[in-house]
Amino acid sequence: MTTHGNGLGDLYGTSLALLTDLYQLTMAYGYWKAGAADREAVFHLTFRRHPFGGAHAIACGIEPAIEYLERLAFDASDRAFLATLTGADGKPLFEPAFLDHLGAMRFTCRVDAVPEGSVVFAHEPLIRVQGPILQAQLVETALLNIVNFQTLVATKAARVCQAARGASVLEFGLRRAQGPDGGIAASRAAHIGGCAATSNVLAGKLLGVPVRGTHAHSWVMFHDGELAAFEAYARALPNNCVFLVDTYDTLDGVRHAIEVGRQLRARGHELAGIRLDSGDLAYLSIEARKLLDDAGFPAARIVASNDLDETLIGSLLEQGARIDTWGVGTKLVTAYDQPALGGVYKLGAVRGPDGAWQHKLKVSEQPVKISNPGVLNVRRLRKGDALVADVIYDEDRGLSSGPRTELHDIDDPSFATAIEPDAFDRADDLLVRMLDGGRRVAAPSSLAEARARAAADLAGLSPRARRFLNPQPHRVGLDPAVHHEKRALIARAREQSR
Repeated sequence: MTTHGNGLGDLYGTSLALLTDLYQLTMAYGYWKAGAADREAVFHLTFRRHPFGGAHAIACGIEPAIEYLERLAFDASDRAFLATLTGADGKPLFEPAFLDHLGAMRFTCRVDAVPEGSVVFAHEPLIRVQGPILQAQLVETALLNIVNFQTLVATKAARVCQAARGASVLEFGLRRAQGPDGGIAASRAAHIGGCAATSNVLAGKLLGVPVRGTHAHSWVMFHDGELAAFEAYARALPNNCVFLVDTYDTLDGVRHAIEVGRQLRARGHELAGIRLDSGDLAYLSIEARKLLDDAGFPAARIVASNDLDETLIGSLLEQGARIDTWGVGTKLVTAYDQPALGGVYKLGAVRGPDGAWQHKLKVSEQPVKISNPGVLNVRRLRKGDALVADVIYDEDRGLSSGPRTELHDIDDPSFATAIEPDAFDRADDLLVRMLDGGRRVAAPSSLAEARARAAADLAGLSPRARRFLNPQPHRVGLDPAVHHEKRALIARAREQSR
């Protein structure tokens, strides 16, 4: 039986401890030199703005991030490389005893995270890392690298699938992806976001994503004529015949596909479909559907590709396009219209000498960049399957009590709202324990589970929050205790800076 992981070990096979920015290591060295390496701290991974002008995101890359943390160790080659780094004076940047410390270090932090595939919102912690500050600081860059990109692609995939109105979407983007690892990560994230399959065979092997594909224009160009090319392909793979019909003339190509479809049927096989890859896809799909139906092939599917995204798919359907399956590549796997998610990893609290938490926050001239203090979690309120609201609260203090659930807006601190008790019938914490002492305590979510979770959460989200143009924000806010402490810490920080 084949088992599938999350790709990191299979794809790289070597240590990823140096998948970091140098400043993480210089800070770690500083903590070690100061004797503070083991001081307990809490960091939160969040993002500041919803991607693509939307009002939600799909959390993705969580399981690969947890796998990275489980595997974290500095091997001899990592330490040997670090020993070659020098400072401005030409002397070694790190002393040998620090490198020995890294060599002996094993990741022992407690890690809580949202389950893979969850619908999430700006400012909510997706991952919380609690433990020795040296360790928790070191993993910042890698966690952001893994989670930012996959969350971006999963969210894009969900938008594309929503635009397709239930029709199957295939991810065809490997050749335009940002390198082999970008292609693998994009295939994984796109599947969780809703894509039915990928053209990426390595993703199928490593991750278990279903793979699909037929032939390219070069197959047709190689043969003496389009009909001969289709006939040759049908002899080779009679159970995989989706013919690419636009090499020369699209509607003539459909007629040739129909002719070969009759030959297939005579041999006990069926024409699976045709693929359109250029031209007026709305008009051509309508005409192709007529030709296929009139010829007795109503079950033959029409697949469309050609720089598709959610906007173009929506426009084609409004024009009456008769397309059954959408092949989406470049604009999906590269997140074409937004190249990066604004994910950040910020310190929320440090354990003081008395054992109490000392809450921390980053102050900025831009309100969106001011972090939230505390040891944070998200309480998700639901009414049946519907998502009602999310409350960001401090686990150390618990939710503020009262007859109503108060939410203080993060982007506009002057605005607050309240959720009445009868507005929800269930309240769950979104962050769940993944690692304790650096060891796995929760079973990994499979791709199927993550994909199902994303679909369920999206179905529970208000249609107003899912629309592409001017979406209505989902109700997310700070618990009163966090809000008031944040205001006090901001005022204190600004007073001290004068």
